[in-house]
Amino acid sequence: MRRYILFTLLLSGSLLAQMPKSLYAWWSKPVVTKQLNLTTVQRQQIRATVMEFRPHLIDIRAEVSKAEIDLEAQFDHDPVDQAKANQAIERLIAARTDLTRALSQMSLKLRSVLTEQQWRDLQRLRPGQVEEQPAGESPAQK
Repeated sequence: MRRYILFTLLLSGSLLAQMPKSLYAWWSKPVVTKQLNLTTVQRQQIRATVMEFRPHLIDIRAEVSKAEIDLEAQFDHDPVDQAKANQAIERLIAARTDLTRALSQMSLKLRSVLTEQQWRDLQRLRPGQVEEQPAGESPAQK
């Protein structure tokens, strides 16, 4: 029983971590938008896209939060009702799926605003992205 609960908690945590790599709020980072050299029209399109998706994303994030609370409540029962816990797990999975879908759709729309070079530059500027070093050269040698 404990293994099942531990497995479920690990699974639910790993699902949250599996967001597409390109999803982060780059449009709200002045340093990034400046380095991308966005035009006024591009900035307007990005702002409109974010505003279009914002209400839906707020709702979906609330659903994810509610589903997480419901699942936690099911785990707190003693004994755990397997059927209700599984329903709570399915609701959480569905909510996270909806969130990933909405974020991916917004990212796709934002991608269509960028030129190919801007997209490449954005990938290079992504947090956690490490620039490739020439063979045998360490970052300190730069």
